[in-house]
Amino acid sequence: MNSDLDILQNLIKDEAVVTVKKNQYDKNYLELEEPGGKGSSGYKIKVRNTPDDIIAIKSDIFPPPKKIFTNTKGECKRADFVIIAKGDRKNWIIYIEMKRGKHGKEKEIIQQLLGSRCFIDYCRTVGRTFWGEPEFLEENNYQQRYVSVKNISVNKKPSRITKSPLHDCPEKMLKISAPSSKGIWFKELSGRRIR
Repeated sequence: MNSDLDILQNLIKDEAVVTVKKNQYDKNYLELEEPGGKGSSGYKIKVRNTPDDIIAIKSDIFPPPKKIFTNTKGECKRADFVIIAKGDRKNWIIYIEMKRGKHGKEKEIIQQLLGSRCFIDYCRTVGRTFWGEPEFLEENNYQQRYVSVKNISVNKKPSRITKSPLHDCPEKMLKISAPSSKGIWFKELSGRRIR
């Protein structure tokens, strides 16, 4: 039987996947990068100490279905990234929306996070239908996490993390403001330590 990550590696094009890197201590990390455009420079955050079994997908490049949907509820929006990771005891799907500044109303960020969850639902259906794997990305096997990162590249403020009881739905998203240039720990995004 194929593992979920093997199917995703075959399903998703290389240009839509963020490559896992290793630091000088042989620890995995991701660099989630948003390109610049129209007079603004790009920005990025580093996710440190990721598990070995991980894939990060640039979900916002999935074309919005604007020719079909009316988009009256924000159903054509997407968050920037989705990280799918497997640990020894837990598995996670983490939806991340990044903002360079303070821009973005909470309602719109929630819509973006929900849109990326719909993208994963679509991948789930494709894997089950075309790969013949009825348990592909089975929801009960994954902890869902929702994260908003703002004020990226603001060096004068310390990182602020606004935690809710558990960021397992978009309305209770983990809010990170002015992340350190050294990065964000994966355990902060997942809500637990990797074992």
